[in-house]
Amino acid sequence: MTKLPIVLVIDDEVRSQESLRRVLADEFEVLCASSASEAEALLEVEMVHAILCDQKMPDRTGVDFLKTVRHRWPDPVRMIISGFTDSEDIIAGLNEAGIYQYITKPWDPVELIQTVKGAVRAFQLQRENQNASIEIRVATQTLQQIVAVKRGVLKSRYGFERIVRAPNSPMADAIRTAEKIAGYDISVLITGESGTGKELLARALHYNSPRADKPFIIENCAALPDQLLESELFGSKKGAFTGAYEDRIGLFEQADGGTIFLDEIGETSPAFQVKLLRVLQEGEIRPLGARLTRKVDVRVISATNRNLEAEVQADRFRRDLYYRLAAFRLHLPALRDRPMDVPLLAELLLDETTKAFGKVISGFSDEVQNRLKTYDWPGNVRELQNEIQRMVALAEHPVISAHLLSPALQRSQTNWEDKPSSDGPVEITAGERLNGGAGNTLRERVETLEEEIIRDALNRHRWNISRVADELGLSRVGLRAKLQRYGLERMN
Repeated sequence: MTKLPIVLVIDDEVRSQESLRRVLADEFEVLCASSASEAEALLEVEMVHAILCDQKMPDRTGVDFLKTVRHRWPDPVRMIISGFTDSEDIIAGLNEAGIYQYITKPWDPVELIQTVKGAVRAFQLQRENQNASIEIRVATQTLQQIVAVKRGVLKSRYGFERIVRAPNSPMADAIRTAEKIAGYDISVLITGESGTGKELLARALHYNSPRADKPFIIENCAALPDQLLESELFGSKKGAFTGAYEDRIGLFEQADGGTIFLDEIGETSPAFQVKLLRVLQEGEIRPLGARLTRKVDVRVISATNRNLEAEVQADRFRRDLYYRLAAFRLHLPALRDRPMDVPLLAELLLDETTKAFGKVISGFSDEVQNRLKTYDWPGNVRELQNEIQRMVALAEHPVISAHLLSPALQRSQTNWEDKPSSDGPVEITAGERLNGGAGNTLRERVETLEEEIIRDALNRHRWNISRVADELGLSRVGLRAKLQRYGLERMN
């Protein structure tokens, strides 16, 4: 006859013991104890598979007893059964006593049997594989090695040397300065137009600092209203506001020990700026709805395409917060101010895009290279990336030719010999574009003017489609159609 698995029931109420015995007796051999001392005596002499322990007992709590069991008799699978649902007891049971299941009264007989069967099966598997704990330790070490390798890859990917620039590029001075300050734990404000690489520089600062092995967290401050931004950054308690269905750990706490990158910091409201200032001054956060504060150790790197000094003078940005954020300022020049970098960037982006798209492209024609270099790139590197992705997607031959250029670049000036030297910025005015060819038809010139108006509105509204559509009297769908026609689509 097969011996039944042994289940030890610990409850100071005899009636509860009997109820559990009746339900479990057909599947298990049930032993009962009325106190912790009785249970210990049984554990000394019996091969117990699973333990069902009441939480509230006269001499000690169930969790406290099972903590002792975990150290002295680690094999039996431990379960708590109780009419109380104190969250602290549950957490302590899971973390300290290694509880397999927390069962609440009144329990369902069928569910109870299935739960105990699962516990017994876990015991059997544990006995069959005595190396389980060793495997867990090995797995932990393997995970640590994987994380270390990934961090090494990130450090290599975001090194300062990976930021593309020519030796005589205006970008070179900003990078040299960034390399000098990366190792110092000071806040940095990065300024520059959208698409100039502010996030890339922020990553380089982090991964070349003593905090490189800790988290790098990004938040776009323009993407959320104040309350949600506060919840996102500082965390919130369940019920703190409508829609707060659970506790949320804020990004500052997630970034503890590392770096947080606050993009578009110039878009924050004065009310939010006050709260952010307190965090930077005190080094502590208070989640929405919480009574207590929490200490955090975070380096703050922020970025904006606004002139924050002018915003301070106009009382739209707090002066004290500005000086907290701008302990050191770095400015990234627009792509039109560093045309010598365009060929290098284009080759890099072409290589990345062909690998991503699985296409074989050997390079650009001379005419394409000239037009890429002479175009003013109002969308900066991001627009250049879009242009190259567009051409690679349409390309049918190994060399990308000029007919694949977007309408905006096809209408740009093409007389390379008449261009200024590549040692300085290249400026192309709207008038030059409008009158850029004697053979242009009226329709072509009107389209050129329309494109310039849309491009100007996009830059002023920082590519907010809804605002641009409102200003121009277009629907969002109509505006997007024009963006596609003129090759002004942006990547998300």
